[in-house]
Amino acid sequence: MSQTLPATMTAIEIREAGGPEVLVPAERPVPQPGQGEVLIKVAVAGVNRPDVLQRKGGYAPPPGASDIPGLEVSGEVVAVGSDVKTPKLGDKVCALVTGGGYAEYCVAPAPQCLPVPRGFSLQQAAALPETFFTVWINVFQRSGLKPGESFLVHGGTSGIGTTAIQLAKAFGCTVFATAGSPEKVKACKDLGADHAINYKDEDFVYVVNEFTGGKGVDVILDMVGGDYIPRDIKALAEDGRLSFIAFLGGPKAEVNFAAVMTKRLTITGSTLRPRPVAVKAALAAELQEKVWPLLEAGRIAPVMAASFPLAEAAKAHALMESSSHIGKIVLTLD
Repeated sequence: MSQTLPATMTAIEIREAGGPEVLVPAERPVPQPGQGEVLIKVAVAGVNRPDVLQRKGGYAPPPGASDIPGLEVSGEVVAVGSDVKTPKLGDKVCALVTGGGYAEYCVAPAPQCLPVPRGFSLQQAAALPETFFTVWINVFQRSGLKPGESFLVHGGTSGIGTTAIQLAKAFGCTVFATAGSPEKVKACKDLGADHAINYKDEDFVYVVNEFTGGKGVDVILDMVGGDYIPRDIKALAEDGRLSFIAFLGGPKAEVNFAAVMTKRLTITGSTLRPRPVAVKAALAAELQEKVWPLLEAGRIAPVMAASFPLAEAAKAHALMESSSHIGKIVLTLD
């Protein structure tokens, strides 16, 4: 089932591995949804760090995924494949995808689509899937953050960071966040962080231990890695959990694992993009049940940093790499 669709569309290709300038508009065939999939006429596409890594040649799409970058979109369902009961033609959705988001049309597995929360614009909705799926699986599922516990997120003003601060606070946790400027520290506090640490002026291990009476925090979400890894271990409480989702500072460090043993720590990490549809479907269902009501009640919301027309994807990537933004960057197709 579908509306009348064009044969071709505009999409952003990665001409070759390199800087933002390698992102170029191109004409591509409009993809067709297969069994269990829907076709979305994209209104807005989210921009994320994995897109930058893919553009540089360091994060190849998983087998069967589109080579077009873009891991989250919002828009209208304009075609459905077989065995799809929901969403329906004409529904406004946001979706997590394995690629193909930087385009006028994008195929998504139906179970990875979520309704646009009531009161949300399509720009806001496009900023939800990648960060909310990632934070939920790593902080609440894998690390088991519970109400009353303490939580530290590095990169507090990134898309991931702004999401993690709000979700942890909404679920009754004490929140610490690191950021790199007074403006960003203030932004973290405005989002609900109890303690925001300027990592250029302060040692997060010292601050965490000072405010917890030497106990440490229960959960850390780290996208930095590198020399943060042994410091994370020092900042964790007994039975603490450390989850990695990226390594902006590198994936290697020298670690004394004696503290891991004596404090009974759990160290974990994950990548979301190559996981099976069934895993992401379960995540989507849990988010719709437990997080979508918070969005619709106005208790949490994505922080929007900037929007660019699709043709200016290179400018969006340049801003992303500058790390001067606070919150989410999106591409618009309207």
